[in-house]
Amino acid sequence: MLEKNDRRLTNQEKYLMKAQLHKQAYVAPSLTWNHDHCEFCWATFSEQGEDLHEGFCTLDKKNWICEQCFQDFKGMFHFTVAE
Repeated sequence: MLEKNDRRLTNQEKYLMKAQLHKQAYVAPSLTWNHDHCEFCWATFSEQGEDLHEGFCTLDKKNWICEQCFQDFKGMFHFTVAE
């Protein structure tokens, strides 16, 4: 069961509460910005090696969430997934 004192929770409610997300493959935004991190567990998203290559992102693609954290926090944060 998810605890409100989960170590992954910091201040995400300020910018992710009721977020609308897309599930998609990660594509580096530029040559100099080649990775992002899960907003909860800090797992790395990139196009490289063993990093995560797919996840959930906000519509502006600024915030990424891994599958596990999405499943863990979707109820608490009332996430919706856009088609």
